[in-house]
Amino acid sequence: MSNRGADRGRGRGFRGHSPSGRGSPDDGHRGGFRGGRDRGGFRGGDRGGFSARGRGGPREQGGIFAPGPATIDARLSDKSESALVASFKGIKLDRDDIPLRPDFGTRGKQVKLRANFFPVKIPKRPLYEYEVTISPTNRTAMRRVRRRIFQLAEQSSDWRHKGLQGNVAHDHSSKLISAKKLDQPLRVKVAFFDEDEDGPTPNGPEYTLTIQYSRDIDTQGLLSYLEGQPQYRGYDILPVISALNVVLSAHPNRSGGSGVMVGRNRFFFPSEASPAILGGGLEAWKGFYSSVRPSHNQLMVNVNVCTTAFYTPGNLARAMVDFQEFSFGARGNAFVKGVRIKTTHLGYKKTVKSLASFNARQHSFETDEYGKVTVENYFKRKYKITLKQPDLPLVDVGGTKANYLPAELCEILPNQPFRGKLTDEHTASMITYAAKPPNINATSIVNRGLNELGFRQGAGPLGAFGISIGTEMAVVPGRILPPPGIQYGAGTPQVDDRASWNLRNVRFAKGASLSNWAVLLIKDGNNRDEFSSTSDPELMKTMKGFADMCKNSGMNVNNVPPVVVQCDLPRKDRSDLTRAQAIGAIRESLRSMKSKPNLVLVLLSNGDKHIYSGIKHLCDSYLDLATVCVHSAKIRKEKGQLQYFANVALKVNMKLGGVNHALDQANMIWLKQMPTMLMGIDVTHPGPGSTKGTPSIAAVVASCDTSFAQYPASMVIQETKKEMVTNLAKLVGERLVLFQKRNQSLPQRILVYRDGVSEGQFQIVVDEELPAIRQACTQFDKGKSPYRPKITIVICGKRHHTRFFPTEAENADRDGNPKPGTVVDRGVTAIYHFDFFLQAHGGLQGTTRPTHYYVVHDDIGFKADELQGLTNAVSYMFARATKAVSLVSPAYYADLACERGRCYLHRLLQGIGSSGGSTRSGQDDEEQVFREATQMWHNGVSGPALKDTMFYL
Repeated sequence: MSNRGADRGRGRGFRGHSPSGRGSPDDGHRGGFRGGRDRGGFRGGDRGGFSARGRGGPREQGGIFAPGPATIDARLSDKSESALVASFKGIKLDRDDIPLRPDFGTRGKQVKLRANFFPVKIPKRPLYEYEVTISPTNRTAMRRVRRRIFQLAEQSSDWRHKGLQGNVAHDHSSKLISAKKLDQPLRVKVAFFDEDEDGPTPNGPEYTLTIQYSRDIDTQGLLSYLEGQPQYRGYDILPVISALNVVLSAHPNRSGGSGVMVGRNRFFFPSEASPAILGGGLEAWKGFYSSVRPSHNQLMVNVNVCTTAFYTPGNLARAMVDFQEFSFGARGNAFVKGVRIKTTHLGYKKTVKSLASFNARQHSFETDEYGKVTVENYFKRKYKITLKQPDLPLVDVGGTKANYLPAELCEILPNQPFRGKLTDEHTASMITYAAKPPNINATSIVNRGLNELGFRQGAGPLGAFGISIGTEMAVVPGRILPPPGIQYGAGTPQVDDRASWNLRNVRFAKGASLSNWAVLLIKDGNNRDEFSSTSDPELMKTMKGFADMCKNSGMNVNNVPPVVVQCDLPRKDRSDLTRAQAIGAIRESLRSMKSKPNLVLVLLSNGDKHIYSGIKHLCDSYLDLATVCVHSAKIRKEKGQLQYFANVALKVNMKLGGVNHALDQANMIWLKQMPTMLMGIDVTHPGPGSTKGTPSIAAVVASCDTSFAQYPASMVIQETKKEMVTNLAKLVGERLVLFQKRNQSLPQRILVYRDGVSEGQFQIVVDEELPAIRQACTQFDKGKSPYRPKITIVICGKRHHTRFFPTEAENADRDGNPKPGTVVDRGVTAIYHFDFFLQAHGGLQGTTRPTHYYVVHDDIGFKADELQGLTNAVSYMFARATKAVSLVSPAYYADLACERGRCYLHRLLQGIGSSGGSTRSGQDDEEQVFREATQMWHNGVSGPALKDTMFYL
């Protein structure tokens, strides 16, 4: 899924020019923020971007967490795990069962790692699950009201007398877990009143909680599952895991406590230190994630640090204006929707439903006292309040009936998470604030984390359930895999201890031809950074320098200088938030060229995402024209210019069909054994703030050459928020057709890296996507010779909370993170199935996140060392970087293709439909949005010049 965040690979070019090593700007993100910048660098070229405004303060010193001797958990050193895996050989699986672990990896240097998992001891007696219903249902759809009802219930004499106090945990909604059997029927009456009221009124609302027995939750089955008993292989552990998560969250999520739960299993607490101000009315809070996880012979709880945005308490009008001014295109409605406020004129509390399209001077209504009156005059006459900002839109705080208030009379209440879409600027600030070294994060987990979550002190109701939690992190075995050899056309770079290398004295493995190219100079009012005109001598010199770099890198470059066209963009206008007029001007400039170029180098004026997205949409879907976007400020800057040229050349060569680098012969042996295809599949979804009904985007990329360098893509739009790929057979078929065309044969093996699938959907991949891949193969059947290649599917997961901390400095990088190539397949991995964690990349800042690889189908029959080594090696083949990336290259390419697809639906993803309005509802409206998206998609990338290239790179 989407909403995946920032950086996965940064080309370093020539060492010694610029410490950052940024390539050209193409990044994108999926709405929302998930933690530090840990993905091996920079998300890619041509988009440019923005500078972080975070106030992270001085960078904390990295280092080893809890240095000193560490002993691997006894359960992992008693050989029971190896015996268990050996016993799997006697289990007969059906054809499409998820494969069992074949063995454990042994290759690489053995290391000991701490993992952010803590042992959980549970009783052998059952837990009891109850369903809670609240009647009447009036207002109970609101989370705040439900929480208050439960809080009042807990304070009632019924709660005490009926044996609930101290013996139960609940989710403040519909599920209650009890340590003992409760009497039935069980009802608790609540006289409702809000927190700011003194008590219930005689005719106030009254609610009844009916607590109905649902089932016994057996813990013995879970314990047998942890032991790996063969008959428990298909055992559904979800009910007991869910129940235990409710119990473990009871303390941080308790009524009247200081914790604020955001999403599932994430708890945020007010800090004694001032929160980090993100700007635009928002601030960053730190919190902790907690989730119960099974592991070999031990139940664990995974605890991690997390960060999210909260509203800064204060005046709503001021915050709303700050938010809109913080980033061009930021909409006030996205900020105010759902925020809880207190009015300054009467002191009551309300939730803002939406932002009106009119202000206090424009809107009038009928009153008994004054007749028809504007909102501005009403407040002046009724409350003697002269509005200072009557031109600001009003906010609607009504229920079924609208109730409009001036925002300046509303105060944002404290402790409220921001649930909307963060602007790019906010996201950059969050990354700066959240990127803490591993020793700092680990210390935070074991100290404040275990305390706030109530694990260290065994806070209620853990004792009643007989649950206790250890306070020492698990210590697990890991290995550091050696890096593969990297091969260029000339020169052999050395991979350093951060899994990177430089381009000095090397030439591309296969140089493409750079001829008939053009330059588009964008002028957007940024005179400081832009070239002055098409005849600017510095522009000519810069373009010659870039062409020389391409030539020196092994590309075939003719001596004809590029055609240069200038486009003066119309000024920004808030009535045109996605800058459609500017894209129209760019279209005219490109069409003014006498002949169509093979590639256009676009010199961006700034990091405006609307301009970037518009150019990609225009050139990919309408003009069938390859583009590489760079920043004028960066490409003209003398310091680090050669490195910048080199990194842009990496992209140009690939887009024109070249090969930048490959693996050396030793690391290509498996890939070259027989015709093999590496495939990446991903789906991205609309994020918060998108127009309701905006489609999801699916992409399939696949290798088509013997160097495993070129990965052209097939992309489609599909039902909104559907993770499985709807037209997968068609997309895979297109990739097979190209492979056959380029190789005069079909692959005998297809290794699929499937990105973005949650654990609960693994079986659906096997049930739905595997048959679709097989179906794609049947179109190549010939008479009595069916085409049935061996297919292996590996799920790649980044959205997890597992982190590893080296125990010795010699096995850590300079910040205290694991070294590149660190792999873990024991201790915190699946009990029965074939999975592993691999950190192929070297972290840039913060705490590195490994990728979780999980085999859900395996016709090829991999052993652990074989698949782990191959995955590590293929992570070095990402063409846009001169370093290993954190997500194996085919999956990363699929992710980038999805991101490119988002450019084509940019307006809808910004929450702007054809009416110019924002989020809608209703089935008919969603169908209309899909029709609108289909028009915008414009058949995707279907032109002959781009469709079989890596246009998305």
